[in-house]
Amino acid sequence: MKIDESLPLEYSTEENRLKILGFWIFLGAEIALFSTLFAVYFVLENRFGTGPSAQEIFHMPPVMIETILLLTSSFTIGLGIHAMRLGLKKAMMTFFVITLVLGLGFLCVEIYEFVTYVNEGATIQTSAFLSSLMTLLGTHGLHVTFGLFWGTSILLQVRKRGLTPQTANKSFIFSLYWHFLDVVWIFIFSFVYLKGLMVL
Repeated sequence: MKIDESLPLEYSTEENRLKILGFWIFLGAEIALFSTLFAVYFVLENRFGTGPSAQEIFHMPPVMIETILLLTSSFTIGLGIHAMRLGLKKAMMTFFVITLVLGLGFLCVEIYEFVTYVNEGATIQTSAFLSSLMTLLGTHGLHVTFGLFWGTSILLQVRKRGLTPQTANKSFIFSLYWHFLDVVWIFIFSFVYLKGLMVL
């Protein structure tokens, strides 16, 4: 395996470069998935029937906490990749751990939010609006959950094998995935929560 030392470790082999390209293509499919979910939500957002509307169930404090946690995790994963490129294994792992802890905090708040909705009589079966909302939020939440397991497995590999072209490549691809989830959340925050709280 030929290693190009003039490139960052995650790009240092042809196989690594192809894997990164392949993951960008995968993210294209993920964009299509979330675009479909957003389109469904926008069509059904005013179809709440006798159930609660967005203005009745959306509460800004937990949403702001979720947003702060996830955006901060995007910053820390960036610091982790920077540390990785400098060959600082311990710092890289520390920033990855912080990222995963922030992601876990996001999930805990989101679960609390879902429980609150259910207690207010807002379930996935209540209305078309709630069905589309919970499908969108749930799909994003499942992606975050998967990311927590994926990130943990990468940490274990880095701890065992150190920073190699393979572990660096996996870490970088994971960071792309995590940044993507943050971008999706910005759209959810802006076009679901903020828009839903606006008084028309």
